[in-house]
Amino acid sequence: MSLSFCGNDLKNSYSVEKGVLNNGCFVDALNLVPHVFLLFITFPILFIGWGSQSSKVQIHHNTWLHFPGHNMRWILTFMLLFVHVCEIAEGIVSNTEMKSNHLHLFLPAFMGFIAATTSVVYYHNIETANFPKLLLALFIYWVLAFITKIIKLWKFAEEGVGVEHLRFCITALLVVLYGLLMAVEINVIRVRKYVFFTTPQRVKPPEDLQDLGVRFLQPFVNLLSKATYWWMNPLIIGAHKRPIELKKIGKLPIAMRSLTNYLRLKDAYEEQRHAEDLDRTPSIWRSMYRAFGRPILLSSTFRYMADLLGFAGPLCIFGIVKHLDNKTEEVKMNKTEDLHFGVYFMSSMELLQNTYVLAVLLFLALVLQRTFLQASYYVTIETGINLRGALLAMIYNKILRLSTSNMSMGEMTLGQINNLVAIETNQLMWFLFLCPNLWAMPVQIIMGVILLHYLLGYSALIGASVIVLLAPFQYLIATKLADTQKSTLDYSTDRLKKTTEILKGIKLLKLYAWENIFCDSVLETRGKELTSLRTFAFYTSMSIFMNAAIPIAAVLATFVTHAYFSEFRLRPAEAFASLALFHILVTPLFLLSTVVRFAVKAVVSVQKLGEFLQSEEIGEDSWRNGDMSVSLDSCKKHTVTTKAINRKQRYKMDSYEQPMRRQLRPSETEDVAVKVSDGYFTWGTNTSTLSDINIRVPTGQLTMIVGQVGCGKSSLLLAMLGEMQTLSGKVYWSKVPDCEMLHDVYISKNRYSVAYATQKSWLLNATVEDNITFGSPFNKQRYKAVIDACSLQPDIDLLPFGDQTEIGERGINLSGGQRQRICVARALYQNTNIVFLDDPFSALDIHLSDHLMQEGILKFLQDDKRTVVLVTHKLQYLIHADWIIAMKDGSVLREGTLKDIQTHDVELYEHWKTLMNRQDQELEKDTEIESQTTLERKTLRRAFYSREAKTHIDDEDEEEQEEEDEEDSLSTTTSRRSKIPWKVCWRYLSSGGFLLVFVVVTSKLAKHSVMVAIDYWLAAWTSSNFNTMEHKPIINSDHQSYVPVFIILCAAGIVLCLITSLTVEFLGLTAASNLHHNLLNKIIHAPLRFFDITPLGQILNRFSADTNIIDQHIPSTLESLTRSTLLCLSAIGVVAFVTPASLIALVPLAVAFYFIQKYFRVASRDLQDLDDSTQLPLLCHFSETAEGLTTIRAFRHEARFKQRMLELTDTNNTAYLFLSAANRWLEVRTDYLGAVIVLTAAVAAIWMSFYGLQSGLVGLGLTYALTVTNYLNWVVRNLADLEVQMAAVKKVDSFLSTESENYEGSLDVSQVPEDWPQHGEIKIQDLCVRYDPMLKPVLKHVNAFINPGQKVGICGRTGSGKSSLSLAFFNMVDVFHGKIIIDGIDICKLPLQTLRSRLSIILQDPVLFSGSIRFNLDPERTCTDDRLWEALEIAQLKNMVRSLPGGLDAVVTEGGENFSVGQRQLFCLARAFVRKSSILIMDEATASIDMATENILQKVVMTAFADRTVVTIAHRVHTILTADLVIVMKRGNILEYGTPQTLMEQEDGMFASFVKADM
Repeated sequence: MSLSFCGNDLKNSYSVEKGVLNNGCFVDALNLVPHVFLLFITFPILFIGWGSQSSKVQIHHNTWLHFPGHNMRWILTFMLLFVHVCEIAEGIVSNTEMKSNHLHLFLPAFMGFIAATTSVVYYHNIETANFPKLLLALFIYWVLAFITKIIKLWKFAEEGVGVEHLRFCITALLVVLYGLLMAVEINVIRVRKYVFFTTPQRVKPPEDLQDLGVRFLQPFVNLLSKATYWWMNPLIIGAHKRPIELKKIGKLPIAMRSLTNYLRLKDAYEEQRHAEDLDRTPSIWRSMYRAFGRPILLSSTFRYMADLLGFAGPLCIFGIVKHLDNKTEEVKMNKTEDLHFGVYFMSSMELLQNTYVLAVLLFLALVLQRTFLQASYYVTIETGINLRGALLAMIYNKILRLSTSNMSMGEMTLGQINNLVAIETNQLMWFLFLCPNLWAMPVQIIMGVILLHYLLGYSALIGASVIVLLAPFQYLIATKLADTQKSTLDYSTDRLKKTTEILKGIKLLKLYAWENIFCDSVLETRGKELTSLRTFAFYTSMSIFMNAAIPIAAVLATFVTHAYFSEFRLRPAEAFASLALFHILVTPLFLLSTVVRFAVKAVVSVQKLGEFLQSEEIGEDSWRNGDMSVSLDSCKKHTVTTKAINRKQRYKMDSYEQPMRRQLRPSETEDVAVKVSDGYFTWGTNTSTLSDINIRVPTGQLTMIVGQVGCGKSSLLLAMLGEMQTLSGKVYWSKVPDCEMLHDVYISKNRYSVAYATQKSWLLNATVEDNITFGSPFNKQRYKAVIDACSLQPDIDLLPFGDQTEIGERGINLSGGQRQRICVARALYQNTNIVFLDDPFSALDIHLSDHLMQEGILKFLQDDKRTVVLVTHKLQYLIHADWIIAMKDGSVLREGTLKDIQTHDVELYEHWKTLMNRQDQELEKDTEIESQTTLERKTLRRAFYSREAKTHIDDEDEEEQEEEDEEDSLSTTTSRRSKIPWKVCWRYLSSGGFLLVFVVVTSKLAKHSVMVAIDYWLAAWTSSNFNTMEHKPIINSDHQSYVPVFIILCAAGIVLCLITSLTVEFLGLTAASNLHHNLLNKIIHAPLRFFDITPLGQILNRFSADTNIIDQHIPSTLESLTRSTLLCLSAIGVVAFVTPASLIALVPLAVAFYFIQKYFRVASRDLQDLDDSTQLPLLCHFSETAEGLTTIRAFRHEARFKQRMLELTDTNNTAYLFLSAANRWLEVRTDYLGAVIVLTAAVAAIWMSFYGLQSGLVGLGLTYALTVTNYLNWVVRNLADLEVQMAAVKKVDSFLSTESENYEGSLDVSQVPEDWPQHGEIKIQDLCVRYDPMLKPVLKHVNAFINPGQKVGICGRTGSGKSSLSLAFFNMVDVFHGKIIIDGIDICKLPLQTLRSRLSIILQDPVLFSGSIRFNLDPERTCTDDRLWEALEIAQLKNMVRSLPGGLDAVVTEGGENFSVGQRQLFCLARAFVRKSSILIMDEATASIDMATENILQKVVMTAFADRTVVTIAHRVHTILTADLVIVMKRGNILEYGTPQTLMEQEDGMFASFVKADM
């Protein structure tokens, strides 16, 4: 009987004469009892009881861990399992020493292993079902197991078995573990009182788990699921069927929300303030340590454990190879002398000499090491994210308190704030990610060097010193990289700024034929950027090269010195163990440079953050807190309500007799809403901007502030709002007297909030409705009234989704007037007592202004009895004012009613009267005349009209495509989502040039072949050494054959490393520069239509984000991907070569790997998209807030914006957390796969070595198998990254297919006379024009003739084709029939450049470019200064430009923001004068100018252009009454044609009706 339980080689195996317990075999059998008991009890419960799960607590996750000592139990169980494995191994190895099989040596241990596994499964099920009574079974099991093991230990001690025997140690350990588990169980009983107590304790699940929205379960799942991210499975596998959306990832657990973390950080920050002295600035480092120190320590502990376990790999290889060598010499000695109980007891060392045991140990060590490493990563990432959330909240709170002068005086630019948010917080987050490396690496390096010295003696130190000496170079390269990246960033922001300007002013550039000048300036910047990128590429490739070459150099130095200077032979065991150690050592050294660099960056970031947090805050005015506001004459008037009613009735009766309203003039006793006394205010400098301000704003009335441009009207409003710094004086805001509060009228109004509409409109990135309601509850009636008052309905009807359309930076681009009206609508809609409107009419035409004045301000606001302060240029509205404040040069000129001013300051009144040359009539007749607004609506309509006509789907519409796909079968979506975009990759590589691609591929393959050759040669060399006799004095013959080849191979390897790293980077660079160059050329030469259809943001994205990815990210990803893939392939190749048998095991692993990567890539892409798409709104919210600070603070909406910021941060953090958890999910799985590969390779190699496999080759196979674990996950992650990044190439590529305008005419430039057009005679013959071959014509068969020097006016309603006609002169639209002949030449035959450079046009929207004034007037640098001054003089700008520093070279900021709109328009006029062409086209150039300037302008055009042909497109008819010829258009046809006089005589004519309406 070969398989007897007690063995049959001894006679007394089954005898119990000496006492039952003295039979060792019986004691072992006794040990089986508890295990069998547990299995018998738990299996039925697990299988039967779990059919009905009624007892579960109703929470959505069965992940609630609520028994105390939970983690402790899991850790102890894992240790128990490990000890059982050791026990099994010991039993099996001891059994081999016996004559017959003794099952009792390992069977109980095996059963114990199964029972321990069952116990934890059983426990987990009970815990999630919340049924603690069933834990009693486990309690009994622990007690029984403890007792049986103690009996065994006691018998061992009696027999004299001691610590020197392994089995004694194992049994002692088991006693301890069972004892501890028993204690844990008793603790559960003590806390939960589920048995032996009368009142069991009720428990409630944590808040997070009751909330169905929380999907991030990492903190709540059990230890095993935590370590392997098992809870992520449904999410990642589900991603294959349906894309992951924000709903799917839910909310963050409370502990990770940014509010929680912000409070933690803020407390730590503020604590430092109170302590010693108030002036000392708190240290951010210390607050970070206090708030987030503990998790970092935990992570570092994990990291140390992982690093120490990492050294198990080389040591196990050393042991395995060494013992395989010794096997051949060892003769089996008879080891029966160590018998107790008739069985063999082995010592601890003996077990470790068994190669199979070592292989299993290696496997376990790898699994543990990887688990710890991933745990460490996860903890740091979670902490980093928490820190970022806290920092963002801190920065945001600070932004809301920044003083306005800081923002406007440029101490804190928007750019700086955006950098803080986008860059500095991320730097700190990354620093935290890499933080544990800082203290883990030195330990790792020191340990590595000690082990190397132990293996190889002093020659190892030489190799290590090579690594250490080259490390500073790596650091140097890393810092250089950081610098070049910075300069690249500067150039690319510069390039982006120029590109943005080009795209915003593209219409003007094309009309003036300047696109190439601007294109060249972009290409020039791009050239600098590419130079900097080249340096960047060079340093990157150097750093990759160092990383690859250092280990080769170190190995070379070590082994060659060892060969020549050591008296011992190099044996395979030492050689390959040290090879593996070198691989381990390189990583920390390579990372060290990165970590140090990040540490330096983090220090800088913290410094910037500190400066920002210490910067000036806005003063807390009394009225802001509402505590000490002065209530003027508070409760004197109880008649308030009656007065209001009377006033309303009177208003209804007497609305025609204007003067009667004047009786309500505010006398001294009347209410004052705001009062400023002796105010001196400044914008941060010590000179006061506003001086000696004494004004009152009467309650419930309309106050107007008037004055010339730049006299401080807007500043006065801001001063009242407390945004300016007060040098002296007081601003009083009246409080609502308590007695008034009784009337319901006042209760709803928000007291200290002011509805404020700024001059420069500020929109949120939100829907139109959200922009108007601005956080107030939605009231349909009120909303409708507001929209009508601002006449927004027609504009809303044009938008694709009505008032649910997204507008703002990222949404639809609205025109100035539309934006402004939305801002005014916001001010009207808010239920506040006081409304401040800062020049709401500036971007509106006359009709809208009148409508807004009547309906919005006089009706809507005054009916509500709200106090209105209106800043305006439109003097014709002064008659409506109850109170007027006239300003001049920063101080108040006059204050009072119109009557007062009429009587006291006749001169001013007369001056005003002349300016009000147009009478202000009620808008009863519907005016027929086209206005600026209608034009804006037209552009909007055109954009959408065209969007519908657009057939090719852009990548922005991919979502829609996906939805359509989903309606087919799910499988198609799935396959589409898991495919790699090979086509795009090919497109990218072909942009880089075929030669480079060829070089890259060949050098890569060569490099990896050489790397394998080096190691193979090492194996051959060491094995040959070993086969000659041991320790014989060195015979040089063997080195002479091996060493030179080894040196040559290493040198070749190093050279190839250099070549590959350089070629890949430069391939990427070539591709990037080609792609950008083509993109820019395509877009700049695209027809104007393209820009109508394509949103600006989308084009800009190609130039910013996508170009950046192509420039900087794709090359390194590509490099990393090819490197890791080839490493993995070569490793698997070597393993297969050494042990072909292991290939069988590799097949299932390959299948597993395929599925893991397939699922991961899809999920990772979705999560990456979510992360990107949630990051944008967050950054936008920050910049939005910084731009709209004054508005937010005036409205008092800080709290709402903070709330929004916290939500956005949390959403982004959720996405990021899930992304990093998904990465951990992948890495844990690929690492476990790698560990299995190592195990199979080791077992196969050991098995093969009995059949004569050289030990050197075993070492080679194992060393390579070990590298697989490191690189498998990189293959997948790089694949996923590359997939995401290739999307950028795809987007850029989609733009490369746009058609360009046809720049070559049929005429040659030489055929066109130099001075064409000399006369300016225009013939239009049967002209038909359309915007796109797919759209209807906008001009149909137009015929006209314009004599040289005529002044022609064109008018007509919206959409009548006036602007299209002006564009036709420049061949900007598709002329598909007929022709325009100017001075005898058909313009369609001319080259575009020539045609457009000979005509001039003034557009309605003034466009200025950043640069100098000279550059704006004459970018081609062809004119003399005198000519420029002359043009400026004509445009009334000479004096203003003279006064600027630098004169003609004075700076123009981006978009000309440093000039007012009117001044910008005048500059555009001057620009047209500079180009002395005989034809000038004015497309309603006077819309945004006040009347005085407009009159001057009209005169100028008539005089300066006396001898030129001028075509004016008019929105206000009175501007063309003096023209020689008037053309009235309707629906693309000419309706009337003739002199103004003749057309006026036709009573029922269209022109006549226009004129009537406009008078």
